[in-house]
Amino acid sequence: MKLDESEFLVGTFHGRHDGVPAEVTSTRDDTRPEPYAWTCTCGVTRSFPTEDAAFSSAWRHTHPTPVDRLRQWATRRLRSRTAS
Repeated sequence: MKLDESEFLVGTFHGRHDGVPAEVTSTRDDTRPEPYAWTCTCGVTRSFPTEDAAFSSAWRHTHPTPVDRLRQWATRRLRSRTAS
């Protein structure tokens, strides 16, 4: 991942979700309305107004709780049913 000139690397989180290894990179860009953001190797991107919200969300994305894993399982199951 190449950062823009105005972006600063804040942190990197390693973990798993949906049973696949994932890496989330957190950045800060003071030129945006919500300066803190993270991008996952799975393609998901989110932005936040504070660093704390970005960190907790990035951590939970790579380290899902049992409830998060149940939601992911249900989402995959529903997708496979609608695709058939």
